[in-house]
Amino acid sequence: MTTATVSRWDRFRESFFWYSFKRDKIAILSTLVLLLMVLAAIFAPWLAPTDPYDLAQINIMNSELPPVGLDGADAAFPLGTDAQGRDLLSTILYGTRVSLLIGFGAVLLQGALGILFGLLAGYLGGKVDAVLMRIADVQLSFSTLMVAIIVGAVFKASFGNLMFGEIAIYMLIFIIGVAEWPQIARTVRASVLAEKKKEYVDAAKVMGFGTGRIMFRHILPNTLSPIFVIATVQIANAIISEAALSFLGLGMPETQPSLGSLIKSGFDYIQSGSWWITLIPGLVLVVLVLVINLLGDWLRDVMNPRLYKG
Repeated sequence: MTTATVSRWDRFRESFFWYSFKRDKIAILSTLVLLLMVLAAIFAPWLAPTDPYDLAQINIMNSELPPVGLDGADAAFPLGTDAQGRDLLSTILYGTRVSLLIGFGAVLLQGALGILFGLLAGYLGGKVDAVLMRIADVQLSFSTLMVAIIVGAVFKASFGNLMFGEIAIYMLIFIIGVAEWPQIARTVRASVLAEKKKEYVDAAKVMGFGTGRIMFRHILPNTLSPIFVIATVQIANAIISEAALSFLGLGMPETQPSLGSLIKSGFDYIQSGSWWITLIPGLVLVVLVLVINLLGDWLRDVMNPRLYKG
């Protein structure tokens, strides 16, 4: 490590952020669990016993086998199998990767839209602010899931089930991202309204800097703290939205496992006794969303000294 790298690491360790993190056991545990789940999802092709996308590795005769420890279990399938005969451990690993990809992708999209529109509305003001915020208000008057259901249904009817299944990941990222951008836009706008009155913005104007440079190079870096907090929570919301849409049949198809589609695929088999097909992916979804929300709450408290009690 170079001297500069060591110096940056020392400053980070001495920072309030690091100090508060190492004293918060819930934040540490949540980070470890989330990191473990992300790494398991990334390395799913190497960790999963089978490939749920490879039909040659699926045997319908192995369908609905219970997890190890129950009568009729097979040691080759530690978490059992689903109704199609797929290894449940493998489908959960691949499904977690899909859910995380949709969650992060949707937040990146809504972050890009929200930051852009929030900066324009807050800095330019006037008619631009009025138009953008009225659009945001109209969209916020509907629930996020309702907007996603309407847009998802339109896309599915337009492309058909087969075509929609092939581009389902990109469609879900687009649908959820577009449905959630007003929350980030309103937060950014509020921060910009406070920042643009400060002296450094006046100094940038006097020096002849353009509007774009002032917004993105000077004001935006000073509005990032609330964006990080919202983005963390929005990842969890996007994952829940994907699960809800998949459960309603407007998300990932059953042939492309996500946590939501896995829960849906096993829902019809609960009463027949194959509870693990829905329960185990459901527990994974709950844990994933819970640790992300706990990290979001910790970030909110740390980045707001008036709320932090550490």
